[in-house]
Amino acid sequence: MTELTVAQPTAANSGASATARFQQKTRVDALTTTERVDTLVSELITAAHDIVVRHHLTYPEYDALKAWLVQVGADGEWPLFLDVFLEHVVEQVANADRQGSKGTIEGPYYVPGAPALPAQTTLPMRENEPGTPLRFTGRVRTVDGEPIASATIDIWHADDAGYYSQFAPGIPEWNLRGSVHVDDEGRFDITTIEPAPYQIPTDGATGKLLAAAGWPAWRPAHFHVKVSAPGYRLITSQLYFDGGEHLGSDIASAVKPELILHPKPAADGKGHHVSYDFVLDAD
Repeated sequence: MTELTVAQPTAANSGASATARFQQKTRVDALTTTERVDTLVSELITAAHDIVVRHHLTYPEYDALKAWLVQVGADGEWPLFLDVFLEHVVEQVANADRQGSKGTIEGPYYVPGAPALPAQTTLPMRENEPGTPLRFTGRVRTVDGEPIASATIDIWHADDAGYYSQFAPGIPEWNLRGSVHVDDEGRFDITTIEPAPYQIPTDGATGKLLAAAGWPAWRPAHFHVKVSAPGYRLITSQLYFDGGEHLGSDIASAVKPELILHPKPAADGKGHHVSYDFVLDAD
């Protein structure tokens, strides 16, 4: 039997990986006008001024804030911090007009280019991958109920220890990541393992803030998905598990009732089975 060991991730290596991945994303600076930047930044600064005045910020507190901001950058944790505390509101605004499936945050651990897989498939995993087997089925359809045969489901999730491949040492590159192409009826049938809840990195600047504020650091167990098809709007979402720990105290505020799965015993007696349909809006 192959023994699986993973070196303990740190805020430094996890943060550096997340920052490097973010810096590879296509920039959209040219789409933002000078007037828009002026409005957004001015209001952000004004809001900060208001906090200083209302709460009588002291110089020691101000110096502590500056030191913390510097440390967030040194730890490479800006993608983590912003995705945890701000992205859920950005997502809510961006998807307010959708008729189809609910979205939620992407988070800092997405990696493009996952292996292409058929509609009925098993995600790449290690021999003797720890965890409870999970069969995930469903289909992709339009808001009118028609199947979308051209759809692709980009799926990624943490392992049974709460770690993501490419963001923790000792895990194969594409472990528990794949790009699944649905069949002619828009259906998919994915075999994987149940992900575990996990704490966001707590040994860096973000963790120090959580400790200072007395806030929890946990995320409930979840899948990440990006579902796309030509002529339809991409949906980025996460799926959670009914009865799972931390559903009501997710540090990223990303849980929505519509995104909770209801596991049942698998037909073969091995693990669980969950089902979910994705509904895409036309462009």
